[in-house]
Amino acid sequence: MIKCNDHRPNDKCGVVGVTSTESCSMYIYFALRALQHRGQESAGIVTYDNVIHYKRGMGLVHEIFDEALIKNLRGTCGIGHVRYSTQGSSSLDNAQPVVASSSLADISLGHNGEIVNAAHLREKYQKAGWAFFTDSDSEIIIRMLVNEIKLCNGDVVNALKKLAKNLVGSYSITIQVGSNIYAIRDPMGIKPLCIGKLPTGFIVASESVALDSIGAAFIRDVEPGEIIELTTANLRSDRLVEERGQVAHCMFEFVYFARPDSVLDGRVVYDVRKNIGRIIAKESPVEADYVVPIPDSGMSVALGYSEESDIPFAEGLMKNRYIGRTFIMPVHHMRELNVSLKMNPLKTLVKDKRVILVDDSIVRGTTIRRIVQSVRQAGAKEVHVRIGSPPIISPCYLGIDMKTRDQFVAKPQEDQEKPYERVAKIITADSLAHISIDGLVEAIGLPKDSLCLGCLTEEYPVPIENEKMRSESC
Repeated sequence: MIKCNDHRPNDKCGVVGVTSTESCSMYIYFALRALQHRGQESAGIVTYDNVIHYKRGMGLVHEIFDEALIKNLRGTCGIGHVRYSTQGSSSLDNAQPVVASSSLADISLGHNGEIVNAAHLREKYQKAGWAFFTDSDSEIIIRMLVNEIKLCNGDVVNALKKLAKNLVGSYSITIQVGSNIYAIRDPMGIKPLCIGKLPTGFIVASESVALDSIGAAFIRDVEPGEIIELTTANLRSDRLVEERGQVAHCMFEFVYFARPDSVLDGRVVYDVRKNIGRIIAKESPVEADYVVPIPDSGMSVALGYSEESDIPFAEGLMKNRYIGRTFIMPVHHMRELNVSLKMNPLKTLVKDKRVILVDDSIVRGTTIRRIVQSVRQAGAKEVHVRIGSPPIISPCYLGIDMKTRDQFVAKPQEDQEKPYERVAKIITADSLAHISIDGLVEAIGLPKDSLCLGCLTEEYPVPIENEKMRSESC
């Protein structure tokens, strides 16, 4: 299946949790609209007013919910979710939030991230007699949580602590238990989560743009390994684990996933991306007439490159924003037409010019090749490519749909002597350069050992079978 962004990695999800003295469903709806970039496959909202009300569907948020549906989602607390599948198939059965009833309370849960040991946990509990109805790791989490709450006599915070001891991987999770909302972030803080204050209550969400969209004031990020309990009047903090260890914020949140106007772990994403562009311009200069971003994620990086290099910035690629999601393209010719439908070079600008195309990442190299060729066909004299992340050489096991090494166009062993030349030929560019790992770390502005760089270094922050842990070389 060729997706609208088949050259880019896809993140798993966005989560929201709201408590309010008034109806919360509209707050959740608009927050999910602001987080739509984190998942376009399915969406759902769960609210509570002594009973659970919920609606989940396949598609975009505004395609699933209308005003009548939102009004019927009654209650003053609830959670929401947008999803792109990385663990579990693309189907309504795996849409979130997931919901469970127990003798103690009705519970719903939304999860961003990926549990590395999900298969082991599923096998363990199936042997114990549990039946699972989906292939999503989120169902495993909620079933385990319900069990722990029962064993802890209704103490949700203590149950979350016990749950966390059995989870290996990345998770930012919102949970509704009765009239309370809980949020947890894994001890390494791999996926983002933040807290905001509404005039009528509180919100937790994957990114600060969700807060902005409903007029909530940003309070702070949820700390790695923190439990947040929200009521309409109070916010209470606890710890999943007693000791605070090393963190590993996902570098791709800064490079691509998060919206530019979000603030993640104290860093404005827009500023980080402009820094990336400036550093690439210093590391890999080239003479050209225009710096052209590949919209939309290349925009900020291209601006930084332009400012540092004094080469004019120009929107040489026009994006059709009304295509919607892509259906299956069975033949090569139709795939080529589909790329042209989504992105078209401005011929009067690129003709007879030397162009620098700027993008966030290269995974397979298929779409960037088509874009380079379309710019050449529009008359460009030279096409140089500059990329805002180092080469992706290794799978992600922590929430990005990059699972096998054979899908990456970058091959570290083959590219050591003449970096990027082989890939430049594949994508038909006159030159190709990526930002260095040290340059990326500098642009983000966080210590190197506080970032997850596994897909760039083949060293991971959590134990993964047949892979090297980051601590082995630190």
